[in-house]
Amino acid sequence: MPTVAAPPPRAALVSVDDDPAVSRAVARDLRRRYGEQYRIVRAESGREALDACRELKLRGEQVAVLLADQRMPGMSGIEFLEEAMDLFPVARRVLLTAYADTAAAIDAVNVVDLDHYLLKPWDPPEEKLYPVLDAQLEAWRTAAPVPVHGPKVVGHRWSARSTQVREFLARNQVPYRWYAVESAEGRRILEAAGVDGSVLPVVVTADADVLVAPDDAALAARVGLSVEPASDFYDLVVVGGGPAGLSAALYAASEGLRTALVERTATGGQAGQSSRIENYLGFPDGVSGAQLTERARRQAQRFGAEIVMARDVVALEVNGSARALRFADGSTVAAHAVVLANGVAYRELDGAGPAALVGRGVYYGSALTQAAACRDQDVHVVGGANSAGQAALFLARDARSVTLLVRGDGLEASMSHYLVEQIATHPRITVRPRTEVVDAVGDEHLDGIVLRDVGTGEKEHVPAGWLFVFIGAAPLTDWLEGTVERDARGFLRAGHDLLVDGGPPPGWPLERPPYHLETSVPGVFAAGDVRAESAKRVASAVGEGAMAVMLVHRYLGER
Repeated sequence: MPTVAAPPPRAALVSVDDDPAVSRAVARDLRRRYGEQYRIVRAESGREALDACRELKLRGEQVAVLLADQRMPGMSGIEFLEEAMDLFPVARRVLLTAYADTAAAIDAVNVVDLDHYLLKPWDPPEEKLYPVLDAQLEAWRTAAPVPVHGPKVVGHRWSARSTQVREFLARNQVPYRWYAVESAEGRRILEAAGVDGSVLPVVVTADADVLVAPDDAALAARVGLSVEPASDFYDLVVVGGGPAGLSAALYAASEGLRTALVERTATGGQAGQSSRIENYLGFPDGVSGAQLTERARRQAQRFGAEIVMARDVVALEVNGSARALRFADGSTVAAHAVVLANGVAYRELDGAGPAALVGRGVYYGSALTQAAACRDQDVHVVGGANSAGQAALFLARDARSVTLLVRGDGLEASMSHYLVEQIATHPRITVRPRTEVVDAVGDEHLDGIVLRDVGTGEKEHVPAGWLFVFIGAAPLTDWLEGTVERDARGFLRAGHDLLVDGGPPPGWPLERPPYHLETSVPGVFAAGDVRAESAKRVASAVGEGAMAVMLVHRYLGER
């Protein structure tokens, strides 16, 4: 996970003069008075100074004052200030002139909104330089924007990949700043990065690395997430960073097992996207899924569990007593035992319409990331289970209205009672039962949805700009086909579910039957939502993760 952020950098004072001796003298005077509070940046040409300004912009640093000599070959001081103000519009602009250039300096007031001009030389600086700069810095401090630390993301509001990048960073607890590509600051960042914005999103890291439409693995590596296992063999590898996986990693590491957890997107799983969990033991006032799972992640790492992010496991291989996991790039990591806790994914709506508008008004499990944009908007939520109810209540804080679309006759059969009661009394939430979404329409973004009455089959077109979908889940187990036994829906069979006439399943190599949570491959255990007949609750997933570790110890003791 990201390291603790360093103290914010000092704002810069940028000076440029083509005469090296004068340039050094200016920097020396600035450093004597302002070196402790500000970063002094010196350049000997306008182009060099602009490159320095672009670098500062990409790093999210600020420029307080720009001081430029007027008479420079290739680019005059006014020309430099004119380009630099596009990057730092609130920086104070000071022109350094000789007596013969005072007319040009006065004209520059109209060209670049010049704040002041100084005549060279200014000996002594205590009388002729510092009072001027003190006043300029005081004026800058009153208008200075909040400094930006961490990655900056420039993208389009209705870009699916822009949405995915924002969600990836948010779910991995990476602070970032979002800029719409059409905004003035977004354009400034693109200019500083030297890209035209034709391919989005553009991510600029805290180290000023420019990433154009990066995939999750590249993004994770550049923002400080661990993406490579430190070893090629462990006592236990856990696949999946939801509550079950985090619980397994925590308990295994706390008991001395060399443990690695591999997660493809973000720790927390579906639980991490829950806006509020109110029925988890020990949190009488409720807790957000992100808070709960972030605490679990930190706790697991404190005990020594290694967390490897943005790695997609594509195969499980049995090599004697070792269990190897192969990644999408062909590399592998092996262990004595494996816990499969890779959870489930939200099912998607059928049809080309919803598929074309994902990230552009249609979202699966993204209520937290998009909630701010839904203020004073009419929102539709599809689903009748707890995740849909939690999302509806969260969105209703700021949305004008939330319509909950449910296929069944109501919420009571599939949603926890406490959520049903809160939804029933909320003034901005309406439940529409016996209704399903059969299409979504729109060009650049979602404009409307087509609803169908489950009983009569009658269809209705409803204007809609925001659609959040929580319609059940499918296990992420296709990569285990032919290796680990699954049920008809793809969930992993384990323990007594594998028994045939009270005995071990066909092909089982050991004399004993499978342990509870043990799959059809000895030493490979299933925990949480991915297991067939699991309870699909956070508390039960945490319990299964801990129980899996107890069984791992038992299995390792047999070897």
